Amino acid sequence: MSTLDHEQVLIRTGPRSGLPVIVAVHSSKLGQAVGGCRLWRYADWRDGLTDALRLSAAMTAKCAVAGLANGGGKTVVAIPPGAELDAAMRRALLDDVADTIASLDGAYATGPDVGTTPEDMAVIGERTPHVFCKPIQHGGSGDSSPATASGTLAALRAVSQRLHGTRALTGVRLSLVGLGSVGLRLARLLAEEGADLLVSDIDHAKQAASEELGATWASPEQALTSDVDILVPAALGGILTEDVVPRLRCAAIAGPANNQLATPTVADLLHRRGIVWVPDYVVSAGGVIHALTMELHHQPPDDARERVEAIEHTVAGLLDTAEHQQVTPAQAATELARLRLNASPSNSRPASS
Repeated sequence: MSTLDHEQVLIRTGPRSGLPVIVAVHSSKLGQAVGGCRLWRYADWRDGLTDALRLSAAMTAKCAVAGLANGGGKTVVAIPPGAELDAAMRRALLDDVADTIASLDGAYATGPDVGTTPEDMAVIGERTPHVFCKPIQHGGSGDSSPATASGTLAALRAVSQRLHGTRALTGVRLSLVGLGSVGLRLARLLAEEGADLLVSDIDHAKQAASEELGATWASPEQALTSDVDILVPAALGGILTEDVVPRLRCAAIAGPANNQLATPTVADLLHRRGIVWVPDYVVSAGGVIHALTMELHHQPPDDARERVEAIEHTVAGLLDTAEHQQVTPAQAATELARLRLNASPSNSRPASS
């Protein structure tokens, strides 16, 4: 990917931390660019740049398909191998991130991502207002996991409607792979819906939670290829590989895990097998929809909840388009994002708040 695909890419050596701070603004056609702040170890800082470029472009698509008045961006702090992140160094690099974002004068706002927390966003928020997902006690919307789980439930209703002609999930067989902060919340929601649940996690201690929910426990390998209606990836990415696809025994795949496909060609392989795959960035949008609606667009909680629940209609529309045009849902989502971006006037960035 070329940086020419992006509106601006800012790379700085943090004056306090000495670490590379990268902010990639992919698009502000729909509004202020947004994206998480990732603190990650890279063999070379340019690997962090590659991540920032890729993830910021994906965020543009995520916002466009979700109907948000925002574009895509990303912050990456490239931590070199062996570097120690004690409390003082962490504070220094967060201040460096904050100053870098502030220098963009509202073009971009950041939130939590791999390696950062809502509490870190409160620290960044001390130096710039262009931040979201701060803790509630700091005036933010708090943990995004509940909204991500609710949005995934909405997506699963649309998939059930496509498979069975009803949005009800009662008796629908689902295999949920991953019981992390989002996965466990989603499992509870699905149990309340009366779904027939198979769950798994690499942490065997999570089995106790599955028993409380009345779910069947399985290893991640078994859960991935179990005979179910819908496979729900909710853990690490890259689990859908070319080798796995022939062994799948599900009718559809829809889950909140990021980067589920090992390669883009896997979407075509799934399509040829007749397995419906809903793009992960569509399914997992609930958290960012909730946070942006409340914190950046200053709408009430009821509006945020309605927008999260509207993921059901978004997914239903994508599945209809894919069927009518004989394309994959991934292709339908890409086209929807393109249409919304092209229909929007350029330079629509809101004034700084």
